[in-house]
Amino acid sequence: MPRILSSIVASVAAVFVLSSGAFAAAPIKIGALFAVTGPASFLGEPERNTAQMVVDEINAKGGIGGHKVELVVYDTQGDATKAVQAANRLIKDDKVVAIIGPSTTGDTMAVIPVVEKAQIPLVSCAAGSKITDPPKKWVFKTAQNDSLAVAKIYEDLNKRKISRVAILTVSDGFGSSGREQLKAHAAKYGIQIVSDETYGPKDTDMTAQLTKIKGGQAQAVICWGTNPGPAVIARNAKQLGLKLPLYMSHGVSSKKFIELAGDAAEGIMLPSGRVIVADVLPGSDKQKKSLLAFVKDYQKHFKAEGDHFGGHAWDAVMLLKGAIERGGDTPSAIRDELEKTRGFAGIGGIFNYSSSDHAGLSKDAFVLVEIRNRDWILVK
Repeated sequence: MPRILSSIVASVAAVFVLSSGAFAAAPIKIGALFAVTGPASFLGEPERNTAQMVVDEINAKGGIGGHKVELVVYDTQGDATKAVQAANRLIKDDKVVAIIGPSTTGDTMAVIPVVEKAQIPLVSCAAGSKITDPPKKWVFKTAQNDSLAVAKIYEDLNKRKISRVAILTVSDGFGSSGREQLKAHAAKYGIQIVSDETYGPKDTDMTAQLTKIKGGQAQAVICWGTNPGPAVIARNAKQLGLKLPLYMSHGVSSKKFIELAGDAAEGIMLPSGRVIVADVLPGSDKQKKSLLAFVKDYQKHFKAEGDHFGGHAWDAVMLLKGAIERGGDTPSAIRDELEKTRGFAGIGGIFNYSSSDHAGLSKDAFVLVEIRNRDWILVK
């Protein structure tokens, strides 16, 4: 009897050891910098939610190579100084092997010197082309480049035989990058910028700029910014009776913009990742399976639609997962394997990184959408 009892006790103990020791190996720490609160929270909150959701699912399936993934998130509040402080903390105190984020171009540019010096791979969720152009050894990104968004808008203008445009860009990192790309690619598409206006990130009325545009020669208006400014511009344009086609950047590719702009959003066009129109994509689309799974998963966890911005974090986590599975969890191995990534069908597009391209996407990563009846439709 004692032997039997001893055997039972040993068996039970073994079960507990196995269940509690499923992640006995040291965790893989990944840092995250998101603007969870503040003006850019419409970016950072879905990014934070998505990153944690994906990490939890990875851990539920056994982690990566038997190692639990630990996500260490800090809120930058969209403040470059706070982003730098948090990046230093992730590297020096938390000992992370890689960082995803920040949410904005300005925050990302501020932390690049920090990660480059520490030789820690960064997978930014921001869109500014200058983040990876020119390529920086330790810096990658998942948000589609401004230049690709510009190309999508200019191609549509060509189809509509519109050649004279007014641009209205926000005076921050994202807006400045967009303005540069709009001006740099105009001649290639036969576009003439007849009005070049800017506005501040905290401005609450852009009537003056729009009045100048209305009195000029523009045939269309392109606004470049992130909420809430573009929503203010949409409302101001409606109040002024501005009848010109109004294009927005991919910086407002979420239902939050429609909520903020209200009826003034009707008819506005913008380039976006496919996630917001996933349900109407053809079955042959290589991203559709991932897109629909992400949308369903996010809805289940957060009772809201998975969007373009949460998708940037999904891509960042999954790209790191693939790199770690292939090469191990040292920062240098992760960096090297990220650079070798080919044909990864993510939420933002099909990623093909290389030593000369740390953005990894083509203009096919974008579709052009129009807002109709407070929802998105594909522009064909």
